[in-house]
Amino acid sequence: MSKQIYKLHPISTIINFLKGLKELIIPVAIILFSRFLNRSEELNFWTDLFPILIIAIPVIYILFSGIIKWWTFIYWFENDELRVEYGLFIKKKRYIPFERIQSLNYKEGIFHQLFGLVQVMVETAGSTNGKPEVELTAIRKDAARLIEVQMNHSKNQQRSIELGSNIEDGEIVTELSNELVHKMPNNDLLVLATTSNSIGVVLAGVAAVLGQFSEYIPYDLVFEELRVFVQFGVILIILVIIVGLLLAWLLSIAITFLSYYDFSVMKESEKIIVTRGLLEKKKVTIPLNRVQAIKIVENPIRQIFGYASVIIESAGGAISEKEKKMTLFPLIRKKRLDPILNDLFPHFALDLNVTRPPKEAKAFFYRVDFIWLIPVIALCSYFYYPFGLFSFLLIIPIILLGIWQFKTTGYAIMGNQLTIIYRTISRVTFLVEKKRIQVVVRKQSYFQKRKKLASIQATVMSGLTGATAKASNLNEEEANIVLDWLEHEKKGHLER
Repeated sequence: MSKQIYKLHPISTIINFLKGLKELIIPVAIILFSRFLNRSEELNFWTDLFPILIIAIPVIYILFSGIIKWWTFIYWFENDELRVEYGLFIKKKRYIPFERIQSLNYKEGIFHQLFGLVQVMVETAGSTNGKPEVELTAIRKDAARLIEVQMNHSKNQQRSIELGSNIEDGEIVTELSNELVHKMPNNDLLVLATTSNSIGVVLAGVAAVLGQFSEYIPYDLVFEELRVFVQFGVILIILVIIVGLLLAWLLSIAITFLSYYDFSVMKESEKIIVTRGLLEKKKVTIPLNRVQAIKIVENPIRQIFGYASVIIESAGGAISEKEKKMTLFPLIRKKRLDPILNDLFPHFALDLNVTRPPKEAKAFFYRVDFIWLIPVIALCSYFYYPFGLFSFLLIIPIILLGIWQFKTTGYAIMGNQLTIIYRTISRVTFLVEKKRIQVVVRKQSYFQKRKKLASIQATVMSGLTGATAKASNLNEEEANIVLDWLEHEKKGHLER
């Protein structure tokens, strides 16, 4: 295997510099804003020069750190390993056997796209803290392809040894069959953008920024202006709120559109490859053997129009907690979903006869909500009488939601597959193989026991806490069937 030394592209210094500056945006903005509020005609060290010095020191440090990392960072291939070395005063070395690499994920920011580069993140099962084992900030695309070719060659050679065949030295397998499974149409992308929940992210971001500047906000002046503004009438206030929410919604549409532009799913050997993004292109590889469970999510609006999203619960690797729940299809028509999932996961059955809770369980889906609803109604009725009496109307949607959850909940067992269907607001179909289940819990309260009901909860490995699915208020005999089904598997392993 080649021992040629490779380096990062020089543009990685700028990328690392900008990445570090991004972490300083809010502190720098606070310092500059404070300087603006305390400006004076006379030059003063503490109010004029010292804030600039505070900003300059970390900026210079980040700049030199990026230059040093680029200057010292090298990688090469040796003895079926990816070897990395970097550091000026303290040399750090990492030797990663190709057989340990779970996936190679790619990202292309604006600078990457301008210079035909790519960022490569090497994921292994032993990576921790949500970080990749190795991150190559900026390399040429053909260099990134070479890493993948060397990895596949090493793995194929190892596989051939196990099977008794042989790959000649110097022979490298470069052809990998890519099968396009799904490409999101533009009309589906538009539906995704307009029905996404990114508006919550936008509002949370605005609130976080305001929180950083809270000590500089003149609340007395704001409340005085607000008091004058309220005098113009309720209708004007409502219009301003609507305009604000509309702007946040349009911004969320833009964010979603840029994030999921050109979304496609491909199948390559035993891997699923997901690519997406316009300003920042991402390519994420999901080994099929790391898939723990599949979740089909249908929120009420999308369900009406026959759309769903598909989430994969994954185990291992250095991906963050958010990406442990990898979005396989952010939006897809239900009628197109079944054949695609059958192609990717032929061991999963989708159309099953689902066992539902008995009629006696209907009230259990909404009466617990009355525990928090009754005090709210009582307080509203007392302090805002007589208009507070309208809070009694909250009982209607609570009951309707409970009935909706009752009609949705169920489970099915077929061979080695467990399917759990449940709803909070969105309808979730949870598919998992028996060998992937970490634990199944049977829960039964005193009131459930009186009605001979019980709930089951299945957990698979995903992230720090795992991913769970719960079917509530089933007949207790049905809950026991799920436990017996899992227990039978354990006995079978012990006998073997």
